[in-house]
Amino acid sequence: MTISSNKKPTACLVLSDGSIFYGYGFGAIGTTVAELCFNTAMTGYQEIMTDPSYAGQIVTFTFPHIGNTGITSEDDETADPFAAGMVVKWDPTDPSSWRAHEKITLWLTARGRIAIGGIDTRRLTRAIRQQGAPHVALCHNTEGEFDLKDLLAQAQAFAGLEGLDLAKDASYKQSYKWNEKRWTWPDGYVTEEAPKYKVVAIDYGAKRNILRCLASVGCDVTVLPATATAEEVLTHKPDGVFLSNGPGDPAATGTYAVPMIQTILAKSNIPVFGICLGHQMLALALGAKTVKMNHGHHGANHPVKDVESNKVEITSMNHGFTVDSQSLPVGVLETHVSLFDGSNCGIRMADRPVFSVQYHPEASPGPQDSFYLFEKFAAEMQKSLAA
Repeated sequence: MTISSNKKPTACLVLSDGSIFYGYGFGAIGTTVAELCFNTAMTGYQEIMTDPSYAGQIVTFTFPHIGNTGITSEDDETADPFAAGMVVKWDPTDPSSWRAHEKITLWLTARGRIAIGGIDTRRLTRAIRQQGAPHVALCHNTEGEFDLKDLLAQAQAFAGLEGLDLAKDASYKQSYKWNEKRWTWPDGYVTEEAPKYKVVAIDYGAKRNILRCLASVGCDVTVLPATATAEEVLTHKPDGVFLSNGPGDPAATGTYAVPMIQTILAKSNIPVFGICLGHQMLALALGAKTVKMNHGHHGANHPVKDVESNKVEITSMNHGFTVDSQSLPVGVLETHVSLFDGSNCGIRMADRPVFSVQYHPEASPGPQDSFYLFEKFAAEMQKSLAA
């Protein structure tokens, strides 16, 4: 593996504190401004780039061999990338997977996403950890000509993610049905032909593999937009309600999501399950608070402890906000905590089948450590139907 042989940099990353990183651009030409984070996963760069939870963020990949599995449409979590850009150490690797049908460089170009290689990602990651997730401007110019003063001004003018509701933009505006199950060998993706449970999934920026996991435990899934009302949800007479992942500040999304969830809880006793932003929405609806983290959790190697069973799961995470465990009200129990920093990773109501987790059980980093959560949701619906 070699760093680009170009003598003249064709891309630069300008941080709001004035730091400048020069490198070699690939993907689209132009400039993008966003919050910068880092992800420690060794695989799954395509899933990361198409995860709606990364809206408004540029991702620094700490694993250097980006591009080695190529691109296949089966691995997209949504139709197009939501991450604003990509930062890597090495030049993109040529694909060496039998499933690949496209190079990452061409994929990024076609989808208007800017990337930069040849960066000291260790130095950049240390800066993010020490100073917090910075606001940055990323520019790709094949002539290597950069207006550094303007790029710095753009980075400093970026408002950041606090107070920003991005779920509306990440959500589908129309409802739709989902019955595709998880990928299995040798059949690939198959459909659920005999579902047992009617589930309404609220789309704050839902990943496809979450919906596949729901279908895989027997759910007939109807996906509704982020702004769906409680009345619209209950019209479908669901056996359970699922709250999806998504981007942005949970407090901003909560202005319309929290009243909906509170009404659902007040009018029914059906099971409710949330993941990531859905976890934060549920916590807010129950009376807790959320806070912005220094640099967030982004990776596929995060140990989480189930405090009720003492089991430790290796999880996938992607969040820049967290539920303040000290703000959990009486009757809401903390079920999971991060073994990295002790932050909250799960809650449940003490007397009702309502629970959520901060991490991504559908991402399978364990690889099956956390799939039990979907099975738990199905079991709660079965118990509710039998009552």
